[in-house]
Amino acid sequence: MNKHKFFGLLIVITTLIQCQAKPKENQLIESGNYKEIIELIKNVPRNIEGVSFVTAAALSTPCVVHIKTKMQIMVQYQDPFLGFFGSDFYRPRAHNQESSGSGVIISSDGYIATNYHVIQNATEIEVTLRNKNNYKAKVIGIDKDTDLALIKIEEIELPAMQIANSDSVLVGEWVLAVGNPFNLESTVTQGIVSAKGRSLNLSKDGGAPSQNPIQSFIQTDAAVNPGNSGGALVNLNGELIGINTAISSPTGTYAGYAFAVPSNIVKKVIEDIKKYGNVQKAFLGIQSIPLSSELAKKLNLPSPNGVLIKNVFEGSAADASGLKANDVITKVNTMSVSSFPELLEQISTHRPGEKVKLEYIRNGSQAYTDAILKNEINTIEILKANETFAHKLGIKTQALTAQEINTYRIIGGLKVLKIEQGMIAKSSDMKPGFVITSVNDLEVKAENDLYKIISQLQSNKLILEGFYPNRPYIVRYEILL
Repeated sequence: MNKHKFFGLLIVITTLIQCQAKPKENQLIESGNYKEIIELIKNVPRNIEGVSFVTAAALSTPCVVHIKTKMQIMVQYQDPFLGFFGSDFYRPRAHNQESSGSGVIISSDGYIATNYHVIQNATEIEVTLRNKNNYKAKVIGIDKDTDLALIKIEEIELPAMQIANSDSVLVGEWVLAVGNPFNLESTVTQGIVSAKGRSLNLSKDGGAPSQNPIQSFIQTDAAVNPGNSGGALVNLNGELIGINTAISSPTGTYAGYAFAVPSNIVKKVIEDIKKYGNVQKAFLGIQSIPLSSELAKKLNLPSPNGVLIKNVFEGSAADASGLKANDVITKVNTMSVSSFPELLEQISTHRPGEKVKLEYIRNGSQAYTDAILKNEINTIEILKANETFAHKLGIKTQALTAQEINTYRIIGGLKVLKIEQGMIAKSSDMKPGFVITSVNDLEVKAENDLYKIISQLQSNKLILEGFYPNRPYIVRYEILL
């Protein structure tokens, strides 16, 4: 224990000596002139004896922003006046609520990566840079499965963080967590990578867990607290290796462990949102069960590391590649996988139609196969946002004709032609023939209106309002996503 204390003291002393020896450099770092800082420290050795975090902090802090959000929530308040008339004492009132988090500038033209739960249900998003300049931000896209979101401010020539390959991150490696905990701007904490491939089974929106959660986190002991969410986990080069997302704590504040979405997943999600408007999720098409020592011996495996296949879905990428139940996947391309979350992490960095090389063990013998990954509707095509949403909702719709609009005396709507397996069938008793006129109180006149509203949805609830031509009243369906 004394040795650990001594080592920590040595690090502090070493850093302080360096700071005292280079006052001009420190002044420059504090000035926030990003270009000059880069020139100053680009030749400084990163992994030196005694470890200095100055370089990583100087490179990363200008790229991490403070995000403040406003949202409206409905609360019940007591109205004694109404009580005199025998009415209910309580009525709903809109209440403004504020929260804050962090974000990472990932391109110089104003794109910022953060957590979905940081901007969830926000009616207003304000971004503050390291130089104290404030901007209004708009949501470009979200992905609940990874708890990631992409927002944008209208600015150019911003300092953008370099993104490292998270596959190369090693357990025991020094890291920094950069963010704005408790509204303390530009806060840096240090730690090490404690583990990789952690699965926490998180639900960010307080509702049911995502249908396809990607939860293979980098675990660190760098201090992370409320407000750090969406901030950066960086290596000693000041490069992004993860987005800080969650903590493991009985109190809600730091208790020793924090978790970050790996940068490879972040990069892919952000690229998909920018290019396609939605995340192109790839699927292998298997069910897995944990691999124990007993099972490993039974299956003649060298170790209990790998992904044991319980079931292969018919017509899936795994099925086409020849994988079978009781096969144990050990590698995806060049990366070893010892658990199902690690397998999902590797698959999630690919798109439908891409080929991955799988190494597996069958009956005690090593084997290889190629799998062409498929999308959520089991094809290899890149899905447009409306195709994805239509599949998830499980409905086929058609815009009303001019004659129907005139007959119903409305300005437009969507007629439900068919209801298939999906969220609507699961959450409601909607029938074909229903005419959708609004979604979450926003008018719907064409299919693009519906999918645009859903693509920008930040809650887990969808309210479809409309009517049946043979019923003289409005019908509302509440759909849980």
